Amino acid sequence: MTTYREKMLAGELFVYGDGQLAAERLSAALLVERYNATSVGDPDGRRTILRELLGSVGEGIEVRSPFHCLYGRNISLADGVFVNFGGVFLDTARIRIGAGTLIGPHVQLLTATHPLEPGLRRQGYEFGAEIVIGGNVWIGGGAIVCPSVTIGDDAVVGAGSVVTKDVPPGALVYGNPARVAGPLPSGDDPGAWTPPRRRVRDDACPSQPA
Repeated sequence: MTTYREKMLAGELFVYGDGQLAAERLSAALLVERYNATSVGDPDGRRTILRELLGSVGEGIEVRSPFHCLYGRNISLADGVFVNFGGVFLDTARIRIGAGTLIGPHVQLLTATHPLEPGLRRQGYEFGAEIVIGGNVWIGGGAIVCPSVTIGDDAVVGAGSVVTKDVPPGALVYGNPARVAGPLPSGDDPGAWTPPRRRVRDDACPSQPA
């Protein structure tokens, strides 16, 4: 017999109030509570909690408190991922984040969604769709990434954007809904770097990730 957890991870309708899922959410909530209450002066303790909470934790990651998630075990962070203050990861479906990606403050990654049919919502059904974020991505502060979105390697998402569609690798997107503003500049020589000269509107520029 298929469990509601299996249905949830398969992107099918499931009942949020299912006993197994409720127990998993409670376990995750207690770990999140411990993590957010653990001193930054105890990095080993914080990392131990993250390894217990999340499905996969790479080397050299940093997740600043407060951090919030639903299940934790559906989240995978590759090496060098940085998550700034106030991250909200609703991991009803899987959330996969590639190596070296920078997540700005108060970013929301939302895999959970609900049926449009009122009758199904009254019965407590919902479903989820996976979010995949590539490597070396920068997501500016306050951005919202919606269910089923894939963000390609090296892309940049401007602060406050609402990302409803896939983002190509190496693209700059911003706005609500987020739209492609163009390719990112090339080059990797810090000695040749100069500050951007208002490539996009000031209010659409990505926020600093740290």
